[in-house]
Amino acid sequence: MSQQEQRLMQVLLAPVVSEKSTLVGEKYKQIVFKVRTDADKFEVKAAVEQMFNVEVTDVRIVNVKAKVKRFAQILGKRKAWKKAYVSLKPGTDINFLGTQA
Repeated sequence: MSQQEQRLMQVLLAPVVSEKSTLVGEKYKQIVFKVRTDADKFEVKAAVEQMFNVEVTDVRIVNVKAKVKRFAQILGKRKAWKKAYVSLKPGTDINFLGTQA
């Protein structure tokens, strides 16, 4: 495995499962992933195509800013992270469960 292929295997961290990502998936046929903070659109597209064997039509990336949180009198800060909205070619889908539908 080349160094570039190893890098692509580390770009996608996890799928984002939330109400908003579910609505986006149903309405616009997009899948939302948490990605590395140094990843770009081209790496995300190549990683999704390589890992799930699908054709990606569009990738949009959003930087999620860190939130300040309070616990009693102690202030803390969550980490900033990056997410990618991935649009797939019509008629294709990613099955995360690995079972036949």
